[in-house]
Amino acid sequence: MIRQYELIDKILKYNEKADIALINRAYVYSMKAHGNQKRASGEPYLTHPLEVASILADLQMDEATVCTGLLHDTLEDTLTTYDELKEIFSEEIADLTEGVTKLSRINFNNKSVEQAENFRKLFMAMTKDIRVLLVKLSDRLHNMRTIDHMKKETSKLRVAKETIDIFAPLADRIGLYAVKVELEDLAFRTLNRDEYDKIEERKTFLRQQDDLISRVESELQSELEEHKIEARVSGREKTIYSIYNKMVKKNLTFDQLTDIVAYRIILDDKAKCYEVLGLIHNLYKAIPGRFKDYISNAKPNGYQSLHTSVIGPYGQRIEIQIRTQEMHDVSEYGVAAHWLYKQSSGNINPSSYRWVKELKEILQTTEDPEEFLENTKMDLFSDEVFVFTPKGDLITLPYGATPLDFAYNVHSDVGNKTHSAKINGRIVPLKTRLNNGDQVEIVTRKGQVPNPGWREMVTTAKARSAINRYLRAQELDAQIKLGREILEKAMRRDGYSWVEKDLQKVADAQKLQGIDDVFAGIAQGRLFPRQVVAVLFPEVAEAKEREERAKADTPATTSTGGAAQRLSQMDDENAIGIDGLVSGLAVQIAGCCTPLPGEPIVGIINTGKGVNIHAKNCKNLEQFAEDPDRWLPVKWREKDPEGGKGKAFVARMRLTLTHAPGVLSSVTTAIFNVEGNIVDLHIESRGTDSYDMRCDVEVQDLDHFNRMLTALRNLKCIINVERLQG
Repeated sequence: MIRQYELIDKILKYNEKADIALINRAYVYSMKAHGNQKRASGEPYLTHPLEVASILADLQMDEATVCTGLLHDTLEDTLTTYDELKEIFSEEIADLTEGVTKLSRINFNNKSVEQAENFRKLFMAMTKDIRVLLVKLSDRLHNMRTIDHMKKETSKLRVAKETIDIFAPLADRIGLYAVKVELEDLAFRTLNRDEYDKIEERKTFLRQQDDLISRVESELQSELEEHKIEARVSGREKTIYSIYNKMVKKNLTFDQLTDIVAYRIILDDKAKCYEVLGLIHNLYKAIPGRFKDYISNAKPNGYQSLHTSVIGPYGQRIEIQIRTQEMHDVSEYGVAAHWLYKQSSGNINPSSYRWVKELKEILQTTEDPEEFLENTKMDLFSDEVFVFTPKGDLITLPYGATPLDFAYNVHSDVGNKTHSAKINGRIVPLKTRLNNGDQVEIVTRKGQVPNPGWREMVTTAKARSAINRYLRAQELDAQIKLGREILEKAMRRDGYSWVEKDLQKVADAQKLQGIDDVFAGIAQGRLFPRQVVAVLFPEVAEAKEREERAKADTPATTSTGGAAQRLSQMDDENAIGIDGLVSGLAVQIAGCCTPLPGEPIVGIINTGKGVNIHAKNCKNLEQFAEDPDRWLPVKWREKDPEGGKGKAFVARMRLTLTHAPGVLSSVTTAIFNVEGNIVDLHIESRGTDSYDMRCDVEVQDLDHFNRMLTALRNLKCIINVERLQG
């Protein structure tokens, strides 16, 4: 148990100017108010508010919040009134204490009007001052630390379940990682003690048998010191609950896990984070697809760090996180860390948190407290969204759903005829994501029909199935027309005389239903004109085959260097903006040349796989020179000037850089300034004065990529930069 003077010492360490008299007054008041009350453990009740205040001090909270920790149970468990707290302390402390009291009174299994109204009032207070939530989380954390003293097993399980379902996700929402993981582990220990003990036993055994963590720490620290980089390296084992979750989700045993430890490198400067990242990738083999830049693209709760996974110094796969001390504090303490770095008066503006904004919107549009309770709980703790029809009916949709999902949920005819949508009375784009509590109105129009781009705007299987069903019916005529044109062109070029009814022989040979299926198969790349010739004119086809065999001893083959394996599968031509294709064809961007919007392209029909899109200057096109039937004239669609950012395309470049401090930081900053995004980078070679680095970036089009190249070439540290294709 912490003592009063120890609490004061803890506060003075981070706030020398703290109002100690105010905190002592709150301590004395709490002691008198709770009197002889006891906890389930038999200890004086005062031990609980003292421990809660201590947790808040660990988070380096202001005096008002620490005082609230000392007083948080007085309104509920003693004769204290709100007016009394306001008079003795302040309106601020009285409001905070009342907010915590309202949350403490809520039974999350009880949806009565009274409880729902309490929950609604609590969040109205919380959107004004998020410290209410910080005090309640500290209160729950200490209760979980002492949960073994609860006598009823059913009560323990209820509290633990409530903690893992509600309070741990709340802590995660505001970035309180340290609180979140402790709540999860304590709750898991109560809910599944056998599994908890097994994992803890295995972790203890490995810790005693293997000093891998200290060895990896030492090697990383030595490498950094050798490059004259000041940093702090540490390894941290994953929590028991996170290990259990991974074992369950991936169906693994404990011994099959390879990343139970994450290593952190803490630096004093953001630019050095990128420099160290380059050093790590040069020292160890990076695992593809395991690099995340949360510095340039911070998480909604403010989390920032660089994440990469490599094959470490002892041949084991390890995860490394690179961040500054400030980023580390935010990752551990989330919103509470702002008191330390912003030196504020103790008030954090919660409006910067998206989920708090959404709660405000629900507060403004929802009158029924029961309705608010249900929707707010779902907003915080579920992957679903709950929205309303204009008549007030509630509809449940998956997270990420749009007005089109809503329309198709009502009826497929409503979805097919959707012209526009209104959310809360305002017209919005059909691709707008719905939030909890939204009221959605669909505007239909006669003659409106779905288009292929709608498939990119929906998340529900019901909506996507209805759109595909309609488009397939509409696309068949277009495919038949294109297939007929392709076949007529080929037959005319080679001088064949034919009549359409003869194609039934081709349909029978290919086990198709009719002539239209033959045309559609040609348009889709499943059939080729030469296969039609082989059926209609077998003698000619055999003669031509003998002639071709005579020209060469062996069939000519051309290697694409594994380019086919690097093809990036796209959804359809509308998703990537290409004109000249028939809707419904699978479209692939060729990895050998990775064409970008704005440069000339050509489509190559790939049997059974749709169409591959190549740059017109791609060297691999030579292998199709004698097969003109497979070529399709295509072009990039004109960009909509008001369409915002389109789909991102990956371009690869090689940079030759000088050896100098801060080089990598300059490169990443230049890319960031032109709105590019690094998806992968790798040091290819290193010389005495320079080194080569391969970098994959996401860009919008060729013009965007060229602007990026120009920005990089203007850097003094860049010797050369070029685009890589193939």
